[in-house]
Amino acid sequence: MKIAIVSTLVGSAVAFAPAPTGRVETAVRDTLNGWTPDESKFAWGLPGALPPFEDGFDPLGLSTGTPLGTMKQWREAEVQHSRVAMLAALGMLVTEEPIEYHPLFEAYNKDIGPAIRHLDEVDAVSPFFLTFLTIAIGSVEWNRALRGFSKPEGSFAFQQLNDSYYPGDVAFDPLGLKPSDPEEFAAMQTKELQNGRLAMLGAMGMIAQELVDGKEIFVSLGLASDRFDPSSVPVQF
Repeated sequence: MKIAIVSTLVGSAVAFAPAPTGRVETAVRDTLNGWTPDESKFAWGLPGALPPFEDGFDPLGLSTGTPLGTMKQWREAEVQHSRVAMLAALGMLVTEEPIEYHPLFEAYNKDIGPAIRHLDEVDAVSPFFLTFLTIAIGSVEWNRALRGFSKPEGSFAFQQLNDSYYPGDVAFDPLGLKPSDPEEFAAMQTKELQNGRLAMLGAMGMIAQELVDGKEIFVSLGLASDRFDPSSVPVQF
């Protein structure tokens, strides 16, 4: 499940970074992708709320009184995790029974087991792949840091975002899908966030399931046969 594992690791810099020691305030009031921060609205007016929670769903009140800078940090983390989770969930399903499309294994002639163990098998066969993977992840995160995060100079707080940076907009759009109309952009990001939130829960559930019973998702659901032979892979578990 290279797609799933690689995707999960790409977001690790945000996922497991230490929390800011203090909430960051920023003076930004300019429009970014059609969004103008509005303190009177939920999450400063950022897209992502749907009926019946048009005014936001925050039962713990985490967003109440949250400064703009901190809210942007939280949205940045949510967007990145959403993207990672969508790729991870798709990767887990595609690389396992019964589809078993895998870019690094000859999966057509044998079942290579639960996706959560695929990277272990790659490491056993070709440990240099992990070095390449680390460099690739570092390059992606470095580009995001250069674009979105403030330089550590002057009045600076940990994980502080640039005033001109819209959370999640890393300027990677090779297919030109980003709408120029503000309303269309807000609608697209809301869809991305809703799908990403579902994917985060879905990926977490699938990973937990495979850790518990050691079986592939569709096998556990009774929708695919269990052809996995642990002795056929480099890593025994």
